[in-house]
This record gives sequence, C-alpha cells and structure tokens, in this order.
Amino acid sequence: MPDRLSLDLNVNGEIETVTVRTSDTLLSVLRDKLHLTGAKRGCNQGVCGTCTVLINGEPMRGCLTLAVECEDAEIQTIEGLGEGSELSSVQMAFINTGAIQCGFCSSGMILTVTSLLKENPTATKEEIREGISGNLCRCTGYGKILEAALNALDGQSGEISR
Repeated sequence: MPDRLSLDLNVNGEIETVTVRTSDTLLSVLRDKLHLTGAKRGCNQGVCGTCTVLINGEPMRGCLTLAVECEDAEIQTIEGLGEGSELSSVQMAFINTGAIQCGFCSSGMILTVTSLLKENPTATKEEIREGISGNLCRCTGYGKILEAALNALDGQSGEISR
C-alpha cells in the first residue's frame, strides 16, 4: 500500500475527497483536512472519548481509527448531527439542562448518547450511565448529563425526575 492515497469519505452525508497517509487517524483528517473541529484531541489513546464520532451509527474513537478504514463508512460528527440549522433533540436537551460546561467532552458525549438512545429507546438511567462510561467529563459530575439524556429520551427539554 502506498504511503499516501486519495480517499472518498462520507462525512455528515457529504462525500469528501482527501489525500491521507496510511497512518493518519480519522480524528486528524476530520480536524486538520476537513476543518471539522467538534471532535476534540484529548488523550490520543482512546480513553477519554472527546474524539468520539459515529461510524455507521456506532460511537468510535477518532484517535484510534485509521482514516483508510472508513472509506466505505458513514461518518457523523457533531457538526452534522442536527438538521440544517436545527439542533438535534439530544443537543437541545444538553443545552436546556445545563449539561454543557466547558464543552470539551460535549461533542463526544452527545454523539454517544445519540447512538445509545437510538439503539435503546427505553434506556434506564443505569443503562445510560453504563453507555456513557467511556466518555470522561471533568466539569459536570455526570448528573446533568444523565438528566439531559433522560430528557432527550422522553422528548422533553426541561427537567424531569427519575
């Protein structure tokens, strides 16, 4: 395999042609070549979850995924989550609940919650807690994040009690 090659990546529903090295991670291609900076560089070891993107609907670590592995995949970043200028219900629930503080973990957390709720539309608080366990947050203590996920699940934007 040559060191550099041209890839067609399906990112947020658009085909993007990029030239990459075979060792380039998806995170570096998204941020440095496509200028989609919602996925963050955190630990670069797949531990913190700030680089989470959806690949074929599944949350994956962009820092551990090689771009060349994604040529036939659907990649969704936080920038492509809503419809046009409208935010998704999960994004709105995070905002309305105050689950976003510094914002560093937010995109990865929101994409993880989006995938989890799509896969399990009757998720319990404990299932959500387990589902986000791979995404680290240093600011919120997870209470507001869990509340936001439950609000999104119930189609509410305000606070609920469970």
